Amino acid sequence: MPSASAMIIFNLSSYNPGPFILVGIPAVVGNCILLYLIVVEHTLHESMFFFLSLLAMTDLTLSTAGVCLTQMFFLHYSFVLDSAILMAMAFDRYVAICSPLRYTTILTPKTIIKIAVDIFRSFCIILPDVFLLTRLPFCRTRITPHIYCEHTDVVWLACADISINIWYGFCVPIMMVISDVILIAVSYALILCAVFRLPSQDALQKVLGTCGSYVCVILTFYTPAFFSILAHHFGHNVSRTFHIMFANLYIVIPPALNPMVYGVKTKQIRDKVILLFSTKGTG
Repeated sequence: MPSASAMIIFNLSSYNPGPFILVGIPAVVGNCILLYLIVVEHTLHESMFFFLSLLAMTDLTLSTAGVCLTQMFFLHYSFVLDSAILMAMAFDRYVAICSPLRYTTILTPKTIIKIAVDIFRSFCIILPDVFLLTRLPFCRTRITPHIYCEHTDVVWLACADISINIWYGFCVPIMMVISDVILIAVSYALILCAVFRLPSQDALQKVLGTCGSYVCVILTFYTPAFFSILAHHFGHNVSRTFHIMFANLYIVIPPALNPMVYGVKTKQIRDKVILLFSTKGTG
C-alpha cells in the first residue's frame, strides 16, 4: 500500500477554473508590483510596508502553490501565515492611530523582527499535517474531487484510522486562526473608539474609509475560508460545486484584492505606482 509520499493524488472537478485563473493573473502582477516598490523605495521602509511585503509574498505563494503534498502544505501554510500577518498589520494600525506619538518607540526594528519571527509560527503548525498524512496507507482511489489538494479531501482517501489527522488538521490551525481573528477584532474596535474621538470630521471620514476597506479585505479572506473549513467537516449536504467555488475564493480573491486596496488607500504606495507607470509611459 503506497503512502502519500510515494503516490500521486489527482484533482478531479467539473468546476471550470478559468475565471479563477483570470483573477490569479492580477493577483500575481499586483503583488509583484507591490513588492518591487517596497524594496526599491526607501520611503516605504517602515513597519507597515514591511508587514505588507510579507503579506504580498504570502499571497503569491497562496495563489501559485505547487502540487500534491507540496501544494497542500503551502496552501494551508499560506492561509495561516496570511492570518498572522493580518493580525500584525491590525496591531500596527492600532499603534499608528491610537498612539501615534509612541509609534516609533513601540514598533522598533527589534520589535518588528520579533513579530516577524512569531508570524512564521505557522510553519510549525502546518508541518505536522504533512507527516501525519505520509504515514497513512492509500488503497482506494487516488482522485480527490477538488481543484487542489486540500488536506481533508486527501485524508478521506486513506483506508486507515484518520482521527488524529482530522483532529489536528482541524482543531490546531483553526484555533490559531480564531485567536488571530479575535485580536484583529479587538485592534479595530480600539481603533474605532479612538477614531470617533477625532475632532476633525474630514480626518474621521478618511480613517473610517481606510479602515473600512481593510476590514472588507479581512472579511473577504476569512468568510470563504471558514465556510470551506466548516463545510468539510459538517456540511455534508453542501453542493460539491458550491463548496469548490468557495474553497477557491480565499486562495484567489484576497491575493488579487490586497494590492489594489492597500495600494489605493495608502498614499505613499499610490503615488509611487503612478510615478512608476507614468515614468515608463514617457520613457
